[in-house]
Amino acid sequence: MVRKHLYFSGQVQGVGFRYRSAWIAQSLGLTGWVSNLWDGRVEMEVQGDKHAIERMIQSLYDQKYIQIDFIESDELPLKVSERKFRVV
Repeated sequence: MVRKHLYFSGQVQGVGFRYRSAWIAQSLGLTGWVSNLWDGRVEMEVQGDKHAIERMIQSLYDQKYIQIDFIESDELPLKVSERKFRVV
């Protein structure tokens, strides 16, 4: 189990990125949250199996209208009380 703090840059707002992220995360058993930022990026914290997080990110790259140009990533401590992935 890992927890990642991610910032996505590119064409990531106005294209269903947050809702697609939530759907993919829930289908992979991941928890966390995703939110738009004022500067056009999307911020996300996601927790779960490392390979499931990698599959989620690859699936976001594969989406039709989403174009990810850059991802900033850091690891965070796990949150044991978190139960789902949500859009904020």
